[in-house]
Amino acid sequence: MQQRVAAHPEKVTARQGMVDHPLGPMQRGMDQGYFLTRGLGKVRGEMRLTILGSQLTSVRNILGVEALLTAGV
Repeated sequence: MQQRVAAHPEKVTARQGMVDHPLGPMQRGMDQGYFLTRGLGKVRGEMRLTILGSQLTSVRNILGVEALLTAGV
């Protein structure tokens, strides 16, 4: 591992910048607050929607709105 890191330090730097936010701040940042549903299955679904929204926001910030619209997403 040390040899691979030493051979390509730029990959390590790029990977360090791709960390997702923890779940609590992600919810607060999207003005979601607490879970609105009850039960493990429903909370999982709600959390998946929150993560999907967060990922789409990240993609929009990286690529831009025009690229998303032309991609047909």
